[in-house]
Amino acid sequence: MSWVFLRDLLSGVNKYSTGVGRIWVAVVFMFRLLVYVAAAENIWKHERDEFECNIKQPGCENVCFDHFFPVSHIRLWALQLIMVSTPSLLVVFHVAYRENREKHHNQKLYKNPGKIDGGLLCTYLISLILKTGLEIVFLVLFYKLYNGFKIPRLVKCDIKPCPNTVDCYISKATEKMIFLYFLVGTSCLCIILNLSELSYLIFKHSIKCYLKRQKRNRR
Repeated sequence: MSWVFLRDLLSGVNKYSTGVGRIWVAVVFMFRLLVYVAAAENIWKHERDEFECNIKQPGCENVCFDHFFPVSHIRLWALQLIMVSTPSLLVVFHVAYRENREKHHNQKLYKNPGKIDGGLLCTYLISLILKTGLEIVFLVLFYKLYNGFKIPRLVKCDIKPCPNTVDCYISKATEKMIFLYFLVGTSCLCIILNLSELSYLIFKHSIKCYLKRQKRNRR
C-alpha cells in the first residue's frame, strides 16, 4: 500500500493547523504512519500462515482463524489511519475554495485564506469532531471484535468442522500485543489532542466574540 497521498495530505493540513493541530499531525505521521510502514505491517504479514491448530481436519484451521480474527488487525489499523485523516480534507478543500473565489472575483476577499476564522473555523471544528468520533469508533470496534485489547498465545476452538475442542496457537503474540497497546495509546493521545484543540478554538472564539460585544456596548 502506498502512503504518499496520506503523507501529502498531512503536510498540506499542517499549514493551516494551530500549534496543537501540528502536534497531532506529528503524532499521526511519526508515531502511527511510520511505525505502521516500518514495523507493524511486517509483524502481521504472515499471520494466517503462522496460525496453527493441533489438528489437521480440513477447514478447521480456516474457520478458527476467521472466528478469532474476523478482520486483520493491520488492515483495520490501516483503515483507521485513512479514516481519521480524511476529515482534514474538509479544511484543505475550504481553503482551496477561498483561494479560487479570490481568483474568480480577481480581488482580495480574505486577509489570509488559510486563517481559521468565519466559515473555515466551522469547517475546522467539524473536522476535529469527526476525527475524534472516528478514533473512538475504531477503539470500540477493536475492543468488540477481539474481546478486549489483548492477543492470547493459545485459543480454544470448537467450531464446526472441528470434531472437538482444539488448541490453536498465535505466533509472536507478545510482540503483536505490544504494538496493539501502542496503537491504542496513540489513538488515545490523538483523541486528547483533538479535544484540546477543539476546546482551545471554542474558547478563543468565545473570548473574541465577548470582546467585540463589549466594544460595541461601549460605543
